[in-house]
Amino acid sequence: QVQLVESGGGLAQAGGSLSVSCAASGRTFSTHAMGWFRQAPGKEREFVAAINWNGGFTSYADSVKGRFTISRDNAKNTVALQMTGLKPEDTAVYYCAARNSGVSNIVYVRGDDYHYWGQGTQVTVSS
Repeated sequence: QVQLVESGGGLAQAGGSLSVSCAASGRTFSTHAMGWFRQAPGKEREFVAAINWNGGFTSYADSVKGRFTISRDNAKNTVALQMTGLKPEDTAVYYCAARNSGVSNIVYVRGDDYHYWGQGTQVTVSS
């Protein structure tokens, strides 16, 4: 069982930067693939970024590629999403997700592939 707690986020102006972080409980975090998803009001949840168990492989949605960076620290059981060049359309609740993947190079981009979810943290970008 893995429990995920997001933190960070908040309010930023367009063009600015924010970070969100996810702290995971459990001894097996290092063998979990991680992902970030977001959901804006009235819209479906969408994939943002994903990282494999050791950070060697990542994947990004086209809408955030080049602006967002996902990273993880297995010693601290955390995964972070650094967001730069923020746009008003980045406004959403951001969710952290985890999947027990073993030592695999696979990154998962579908929400249905993940087993555990955090409660979400709000990111608001003003124009």
